[in-house]
Amino acid sequence: MSVPDWPTSFGSLYRLPPMAGGVKWEHSHRMIAEFIGLLIIVMAVWTQRVETRKWMRVLGWTALGAVIGQGILGGITVLNFLPWSISTAHATLGQMIFCIVVAMALFTSRSWLQDYEPVAEPGLWPGTPALTAIAAACVWVQLILGAAFRHYGMKLLPHLIGACVVTAVVCWTVVRVLTRYGSVDHLRKPAQLLLALLMIQLGLGFCAYLTRMTFGHNAVQPWQIMVVSTVSHVAWGALVLAASVVLAIQSRRMIDVHSTESAAHRVHGKAVIA
Repeated sequence: MSVPDWPTSFGSLYRLPPMAGGVKWEHSHRMIAEFIGLLIIVMAVWTQRVETRKWMRVLGWTALGAVIGQGILGGITVLNFLPWSISTAHATLGQMIFCIVVAMALFTSRSWLQDYEPVAEPGLWPGTPALTAIAAACVWVQLILGAAFRHYGMKLLPHLIGACVVTAVVCWTVVRVLTRYGSVDHLRKPAQLLLALLMIQLGLGFCAYLTRMTFGHNAVQPWQIMVVSTVSHVAWGALVLAASVVLAIQSRRMIDVHSTESAAHRVHGKAVIA
């Protein structure tokens, strides 16, 4: 709230305000957001020009619509003095935009466009594609709970319970993938990355909790160690979400849960990208 107006900054759209104190961080946040918005506009337009896959063109416009919505939510947050529900939506939508961009990078990568052969999965419940999707959904809900706590919309307990649920589900998912599909690079690598990111995220969450409990009660302004630990925890959470989304996408693509029909449904190349 260091810059009290929106979409202008201290009444101007183009004049740089004094970059000191909280204004430096708030206005820098706005300038970076504008730059990201510009990049996504270019990405969306370029996707329409070069992509033959209709769903990819739709995804490009989805990214653009989401970043416009993100900017509007940020403005509402400023104009209404940080309502926790809008601030939480603003934080969560930012994570979702990041995941959309990561997914588009995956869908346009050389490895995605190469030939591949699905692997069979008989007799598991839930199926691995479903389990990876559940893991990604749990991480997403956990980020919502964290944002609500950070913006004083709820207590810490739901976020702590969510951390336990996410840890259990992600570990279950990673063990399933590594034990059954450890030889499949497209599944093993994101699973290993997801597990490593989760372990670090748990450590960062513990640090954020300790600094808040130690320095947060009587501080007039947040201590730097509080800011660093909290921001690191939030940023790393975005990486955990992105990794879980990539694993879910690759599982949906690579695993044929209908084992008896898998031999008849071996497909290669771009035709299966759907």
